[in-house]
Amino acid sequence: SNCKWLHSSRTHDDLGVSIPRPLGNGPSRFIPEKEILQVSKVDPRVQSIFEDAFAALGRLDNISLVMGFHPQYLESFLRTQHYLLQMDGPLSLHYRHYIGIMAAARHQCSYLVNLHVNDFLQVGGDPKWLNGLDGAPQKLQALGELNKILAHRPWLLTKAHIEHLLKAEEHSWSLAELIHAVVLLTHYHSLASFTFGCGITPEIHSDGGHTFRPVSLSQYCVCDIANGNGHGNDLEERRGSHQVSGEVEVLIERMKQLQECRDEEEASQEEMATRFEREKTESMLVATAEDEECVQSRDVSRHFEDPSYGYKDFSRRGEHVPTFRVQDYSWEDHGYSLVNRLYPDVGQLLDEKFQMAYNLTYNTMAMHKDVDTSMLRRAIWNYIHCMFGIRYDDYDYGEINQLLDRSFKVYIKTMVCSPEKTTKRMYESFWRQFQHSEKVHVNLLLMEARMQAELLYALRAITCYMT
Repeated sequence: SNCKWLHSSRTHDDLGVSIPRPLGNGPSRFIPEKEILQVSKVDPRVQSIFEDAFAALGRLDNISLVMGFHPQYLESFLRTQHYLLQMDGPLSLHYRHYIGIMAAARHQCSYLVNLHVNDFLQVGGDPKWLNGLDGAPQKLQALGELNKILAHRPWLLTKAHIEHLLKAEEHSWSLAELIHAVVLLTHYHSLASFTFGCGITPEIHSDGGHTFRPVSLSQYCVCDIANGNGHGNDLEERRGSHQVSGEVEVLIERMKQLQECRDEEEASQEEMATRFEREKTESMLVATAEDEECVQSRDVSRHFEDPSYGYKDFSRRGEHVPTFRVQDYSWEDHGYSLVNRLYPDVGQLLDEKFQMAYNLTYNTMAMHKDVDTSMLRRAIWNYIHCMFGIRYDDYDYGEINQLLDRSFKVYIKTMVCSPEKTTKRMYESFWRQFQHSEKVHVNLLLMEARMQAELLYALRAITCYMT
């Protein structure tokens, strides 16, 4: 019978069957697999979130596994993403996945591109569209410019860009469709940041997640070596932690001092404005990762690339990022209600997710308990917005330099602006004494702050068009 040989002692190799082998160890190249898997063993809530996610999507992706360190956030994230992709909305399902592909491809994020290529084909999308934007309908081609500007220079977005999409005769977008598209683009730009920032690896069944090559001695592929992502850094890690003992205490002490200064003296309005402009200019000069040549991916994303258009350090080129004042246009007072009006419930879901990331705390820092980390979380969030030119009038930007050191700023800038350049070395070089779960928390903050910044520029442009 057919079954008999399956149980015989011969190996599959004798039969000439190639068995795929997972590449890499676990969901992340940066975080040990056992730590990630431990989370769902310890916390029954995480287990049930994973089961629900699996039931809804038929898969549990590595992004969710890594986000499992923060179950409250993960629930909010999955609820929102499910709504954007699966539930009733202005855009058809294949359009939604295609827009996800367009957005992820801006950062050559082959992990997300491949995920959505599969989903796109599953909901009946036309494979010809996957040869590049020019294979897609004109309506989607027209979205290409918005995709680029939002991903790299959102402050250049004007109401003319919006008008161009809404008044294109038979290829026109409706306002509701455009809001849906904008939310998807910003969701996937920032999710690409998270994916690279946590070193997420492909699942075994997907493209890039397995190999039929025999196990090599070195265990890494060329691109890992080029990007400094090898696994052989344990020695370096141990050495590093000696040099930085005390970094956590220094940070806690600084937060105390800053709190005392806050209570003592108010800086003048002029001084506050100057501190913002100084920090904004400096943030433009922070270099992203050692600008290494990235090995080009050989997947669908190459069909969507426009290499001439990436994030540049503008002030070096004399390009000025204007200041966007939050009291003139904020998410809470303006963006939220616009999204909710045109794409009901989504404003609410996004708001909960922003709040969740911003307010998430366990009152710990590395080994220290009962620490109020709100000052540090606010510095991270506001620094990211500052890189986008967004200013909070009541915030003293002098605090940022006290709390975020150079290696952390390089990591943030790379993650937010050129995430495809993030390396394991950079992930390890900031906050060396902190736990992986805390670094994942940082990446959640970066992702949500980036998404909100892009959304603010897009929604402001749409509001200008409507008024």
